[in-house]
Amino acid sequence: MMNKTTKAIVLGATGGTGTVIIAELLRKGIETVAFGRSLPKLEQFAAKLGHPAGLSLRTGDVFKPEDVFKAAQGADIIFHSASVPYNEMSTRLLPMGEAVMEAADRLGARVVAVDGIYPYGRRKDEQPITEEFPKNPHTQKGKTKLEFERMFFSARWSHTQGMIVRLPDYYGPTANEASYLGSTLDAIAAGKPGMFVGNMTVPREYVYLPDAAVMIVELALREEAYGQNWNIPGAGTISGREIVRIARMASGKSKPVIPLGAFGLSLLGLFVPVMKEIVEMLYLTKEPLRLSGRKYERLVGPIPTTSFEEGIRETIQAIQSRQAKSL
Repeated sequence: MMNKTTKAIVLGATGGTGTVIIAELLRKGIETVAFGRSLPKLEQFAAKLGHPAGLSLRTGDVFKPEDVFKAAQGADIIFHSASVPYNEMSTRLLPMGEAVMEAADRLGARVVAVDGIYPYGRRKDEQPITEEFPKNPHTQKGKTKLEFERMFFSARWSHTQGMIVRLPDYYGPTANEASYLGSTLDAIAAGKPGMFVGNMTVPREYVYLPDAAVMIVELALREEAYGQNWNIPGAGTISGREIVRIARMASGKSKPVIPLGAFGLSLLGLFVPVMKEIVEMLYLTKEPLRLSGRKYERLVGPIPTTSFEEGIRETIQAIQSRQAKSL
């Protein structure tokens, strides 16, 4: 059953997922609040969208329940797409989530939390995996994410309902350099040598962020979707080599792209701490998980699937447009 949502707030509004969720909410005519720490950054974001009707801006600290509570007044749904750097995840992910849930519980608003696949741990023979796949994380990040899920669905939040939407690796015009493919595609678009995190020959699943936003919002508007995990699958699998080939064709440039393994990431981690933290997740580049979308199809219908050729081309064009404006 579709719920009567008239207003939503998106935490982490200027991030890769927050940006596309806002665009999709506005497309559906839902009044939307973009929440972030920096007003200039939010204003810049609103300007890029053309200052659309129905969009308002609120600043605050997502770690402070009172800030979220004040900004979310009148909202039916809180989209929690704020994130923390890998190297701060073990200490900050749960406090942030608890602040969001405390505010939601006071408001009686629903919460949609955007998350990844780390809690599943290593894959077994079954592929693609459903939402019922056992969560047995062997990495610290996976264990922290599983703690987040247990906190999120805890009975202590008696006045709110929530769902977790799980995305594989993603890409798209709004994805930033913090994403696995973000810096790779930025470099290719600029005609500079680039790096690719992990194995470049093993096909992996990626979801195009505008497609993900359509699925996330469709689920958020259905009452029966709450209290559950939901997979947000991509258009299929593709190898790093193929991604680079398509991106080079789109950019018209062909500088080298170097795969980064454990040693390279550890070396970079001496200067950029977050890079060292990626090492424990490299298993996913050799033993990738694929997500089943059957549950989504049963409730909502067909999964939107932009082809990799189209999605990568649009991403490269958007990056080049940004790069040209910054010159």
